Amino acid sequence: MRRRGMGRERERRPGLVAQLRRPPGGRDARIMLLAQLIDRTGTGVWAASSVLYFTLLMGLDAGRIGLLLGVAAVAGIAGSPLAGHLAARFPVRSLLIGCHLLRLGTLGALLVVTRFDALLTLVAVTCLGDRAAKALEMLFATRVAGERRGTYQALSRSTANAGYAVGAGIAAAGFAVGAPEAYQTLILGNALSFLAAAALVWRTREPRAEGRVAAGTGGAATGRAGAPSPWRDRGYLRFVLLDIPMNLDDSVLAVGLPLWLVVHTDAPHALVPAFLVVNTVLVVVLQLRVSARFEEPRRAAAAVSVYGLTMLACCTLLALTAGAGAVAATVVLLAASVLVTGAELLRSVSSWELAVSLAPEEARAPYLGVAGMAQSVQKSAGPLLLTGVVMTAGPVGWLALGAGIAALSVVQRRSALRRWDSVLAPPAPTAPSLPAAHTG
Repeated sequence: MRRRGMGRERERRPGLVAQLRRPPGGRDARIMLLAQLIDRTGTGVWAASSVLYFTLLMGLDAGRIGLLLGVAAVAGIAGSPLAGHLAARFPVRSLLIGCHLLRLGTLGALLVVTRFDALLTLVAVTCLGDRAAKALEMLFATRVAGERRGTYQALSRSTANAGYAVGAGIAAAGFAVGAPEAYQTLILGNALSFLAAAALVWRTREPRAEGRVAAGTGGAATGRAGAPSPWRDRGYLRFVLLDIPMNLDDSVLAVGLPLWLVVHTDAPHALVPAFLVVNTVLVVVLQLRVSARFEEPRRAAAAVSVYGLTMLACCTLLALTAGAGAVAATVVLLAASVLVTGAELLRSVSSWELAVSLAPEEARAPYLGVAGMAQSVQKSAGPLLLTGVVMTAGPVGWLALGAGIAALSVVQRRSALRRWDSVLAPPAPTAPSLPAAHTG
């Protein structure tokens, strides 16, 4: 069995700044992290300003905006497996540059279109390119960071959250101006962030694929024929299916906490931005430390169980806020935001490490593409589950959601360990014996 890192738990690790200066993967990783920072800054601008842009400048009502965002979310589900499929045949670096340029084109066109059907297409393609880019970044990381991919993922998460925060701040400045030109400038700024990210990715080298020749040699990958397919791997598909509810912390933070506060508690509405502040600060400060504790498959599987218990505690607190006074509700909601952020920290480590570790090395690109669907599906279905089922049922709905996630986390942990032990873990050393016949 693998016992990598078992004797290093107490080793003093460099801080965030030092790790960013010398990340796993060296120069190429450093450039890619900078590209992600710029990309996520633009995405933060988009997330904060897009609804107001559609409402004030495009004149769309709530129904059309809901349809627009819903179709975009569904289109995004296809982005990750499509990227994984293409990455098995073409260089990751070139595909990622293509995703950035695709989004540059669609957002640039967004500034001049007036028809709703054209707008629907542009936003859907933008979301597809966004999810594809994230899957390609994940694959790039597994190749350049190697066994230290957990540390790279922590740096990536910290960088992304910092970018989102900066983007939200830029959007707030645009809102203060309030003129139509300010909103158009925000959208244009997001588009240009993709151009800058593409230029940075162009400066990296194509990472070497695991167990194959480098994908930069014309994009041909050996082992295409007869390579395992994630779509026929029931064990891996089970992992991906169970990983969908293991991503619900995202919707609880973005949708559940704000709506529950506004509709079901007496807490002040000004508390809503504090949820994002708490989340951003804790992720930047703690992601490296959490990742260091769970950067091996067995520990990542253990983190899944802790995730379930953390989400159960968060949902229990939310159920207790119904009918509570303003002060009590404020304190409990802030505690819930801390717990859901803790769950996010655990999920980012466990989902990442298990998605990579449970995939065959010779077919990681398509496998990781399929694994990325879990987040995309959750982003589409999670808000509907919370608003249409959980909140409708009230406190009982929160308790049921927490209990369900906790139960499924146990199933996910056992399923992942069973797959690792029976299929993927290297055999234990045995006594010397005669050479075994080659099995291919």
